[in-house]
Amino acid sequence: MHSFSAGRHILPEPERRQSVVTAVGIDDQKAAFEPVRAVQPPAGAPNVVIVLMDDLGFGTSSAFGGPCRMPAAERLADGGLRYTRFHVTALCSPSRQALMTGRNHHSVGMGGTTEMATSAPGYTGFRPRSAATIAQILQGNGYSTAAFGKWHQTPPREISAVGPFERWPTGEGFDAFYGFMGAEMNHWYPLLYQGTTPVEPDRRPEDGYHLSEDLADHAIDWVRTQRTLTPDRPFFTYLAFGASHAPLHVAPEWQQRYRGRFDHGWDRQRELTLARQKELGVVPQDAELAPWAEGVPRWDELGENQRALGVRFMETFAGFTEHADAQVGRFVAALEELGELDDTLFVYLLGDNGASGEGGIEGTVVEHRLGHGIVDDPDEMIAEIDAIGGPRTYPIAPAGWALALNTPYQWTKQVASHFGGTRDGLIVHWPKGIAERGGLRHQFHHVIDVLPTVLECAGVPEPASVNGVAQQPIEGVSMRYTFDAPAAADRRRTQYFEMCGNRGIYHEGWMAVTRHGTPWEMIPTAGRRFSDDVWELYDLDTDWTQARDLAHAYPDRLRALQELFLVEAAKHQVFPLDNRVTERENPTLAGRVDLLGARQSVTYRGRMRRFTEETTPNVKNRSHSIVADVGTTETGTGGVIVAQGGRFGGWSLYCANGYVCYAYNFFGLRLDRTRTRAPLPPGRHEIRMDFHYDGGGVGRGGTVVLTVDGEKQAEGRVPQTIPYYFSFDETLDVGVDLGTPVTDDYPEIDNEFRGEIHTVRIDLGEESPDDRAGGLHHRVMTSQ
Repeated sequence: MHSFSAGRHILPEPERRQSVVTAVGIDDQKAAFEPVRAVQPPAGAPNVVIVLMDDLGFGTSSAFGGPCRMPAAERLADGGLRYTRFHVTALCSPSRQALMTGRNHHSVGMGGTTEMATSAPGYTGFRPRSAATIAQILQGNGYSTAAFGKWHQTPPREISAVGPFERWPTGEGFDAFYGFMGAEMNHWYPLLYQGTTPVEPDRRPEDGYHLSEDLADHAIDWVRTQRTLTPDRPFFTYLAFGASHAPLHVAPEWQQRYRGRFDHGWDRQRELTLARQKELGVVPQDAELAPWAEGVPRWDELGENQRALGVRFMETFAGFTEHADAQVGRFVAALEELGELDDTLFVYLLGDNGASGEGGIEGTVVEHRLGHGIVDDPDEMIAEIDAIGGPRTYPIAPAGWALALNTPYQWTKQVASHFGGTRDGLIVHWPKGIAERGGLRHQFHHVIDVLPTVLECAGVPEPASVNGVAQQPIEGVSMRYTFDAPAAADRRRTQYFEMCGNRGIYHEGWMAVTRHGTPWEMIPTAGRRFSDDVWELYDLDTDWTQARDLAHAYPDRLRALQELFLVEAAKHQVFPLDNRVTERENPTLAGRVDLLGARQSVTYRGRMRRFTEETTPNVKNRSHSIVADVGTTETGTGGVIVAQGGRFGGWSLYCANGYVCYAYNFFGLRLDRTRTRAPLPPGRHEIRMDFHYDGGGVGRGGTVVLTVDGEKQAEGRVPQTIPYYFSFDETLDVGVDLGTPVTDDYPEIDNEFRGEIHTVRIDLGEESPDDRAGGLHHRVMTSQ
């Protein structure tokens, strides 16, 4: 056990006064000066690696009995410990913020994802400075630190070239960062950041590029460099893959490894997984399959096309997952080659929430359709079956597979009440610090427990002050006590859960839960109050999987747990409960502070690019204009003037063979184009697109008018528009369309405008109350 140095409670370490100068010239200076040294880590502090997979679920990985082969996970588990009752929140950002801070997600303002933030205290999306991150603490104690992959904790309005950058990875304790900032990323055409600088890969999928491989490459290169330059300092590497979150993108050869392996369907897969889990001992021998989710068909109830698509979606998911784990294997091999693996505390989280049911009953080839309530027809999707997983799709699997991947538990991601949304496999590997190999640990733990575990293993105390800010208490409990004591009594006796109005409370072996919403119904309807929710009660000492509801048998115990939930929820800023999902992803509807405030006009210059939706004017559900001042020296000019979004939803103003065009892409389902009647002659021109919104609600249509130099050149219609968000990964770009193209009228690459763009101005029209609310259940919280 390490002894804590008193000097490590204040970070960064206060500067020491130098020796006094006693002479004018160096020849006469008698007293020696003390060299300036970097902060020294505690003696014997191990390296720390945290690897986080996305949207997996407890019954996904082969290391926990699932159907997705994950050899790296198996190797680390066989050489370390499997934690069988480890919990996360039920969504991405909240789990990551809890992991980084050791505090419950509402305690640090992350009650939902960053894109779902409101102005309520537990939901702002802003980490308070009183909750320093694990990277800040380790960095302040002499560690080298680097993060790679998915971040998803920075408020979206701060993801721009002007920051501020204090809530970016490099502002939260990481010396280096390479990855993406939002919920998900196209793995074929990613838009990434190196530190705070936007970058794009120099290869494309046809060159063999894939994001998961790229992230591992950068992580390996960084560790090798760190060990070469500063071998006396331990390192902390955070490697967070986009896999296996949508979009499910992987090369065909990885899909083909699973060809035919899921033909038996999701019902049978649950049975196979449970049997394997019992063999591994990650669930008890008497564990039962939890009840099937209402509204999800059984496999034998599906039609032929539904089953064929379902199989292909699952083959893609499994290949995507195994491929990501193979990159973990490469990273592990690099640590072993460097001689660092044995003294590295390697924490492998097999999910930041349960497997996602957001693909709905059918699954979809374009994820954002489901988020807006649009269900793909299997009889139409079947024509795209061979494209699933490739660059022209943005797929997510059906909810039935999510239920199977969460075996043996109920429900999915978003559902914080049931373990299908919150229980994931955890592997801890540290040969120099853990004697047992292949051990099982059944203590009840939560993602907030990772930070105090790392600090204890590193010999680092919980800081009292970081950067001059007094720290709020760490709410996690170290798991170090379990490393050498498999039968140790639980030290986490109470834990609340809440997400999107779904909620639960665990206390000393009992759990009370209530589910408010259905994960694939992301636009809630009015009428259902939280007070109407029905609570369930489970005795987890005798019912590992929440299979038998005891609410009617023990009403007094249920009532006591409900009261305990109220206490814990009030303590951690859970109230007011908010069940909105997609609606909160539009900042206007969510009621959070808009970066642009009341500005009705924004002017871009030159070739500005990489503007996220929350750093651009919100053109959705309202009339607006785009006015471009351009110049060209050629006849038949082409290229993009300005575009937002991409192949799976967005709009573009561009030139094709000299004609000015406006294209509106409605989730890849339809593309509406308007084109001028005459080509653009050489010279300087004002190009104007006026969109006259029909009004009467969100997602309505509008009329497009194109004007060149004051002369009306074309008029067209867009019958339906995207109401909430265009994309989580694509951006607004001036003079080019980065990522995927909005339209195939111009190529994926080399689509820059062939001319000069002086300015592009976006003007917003007035937004009526009906167009904001659209008749949907709507409770905007005003900013304080």
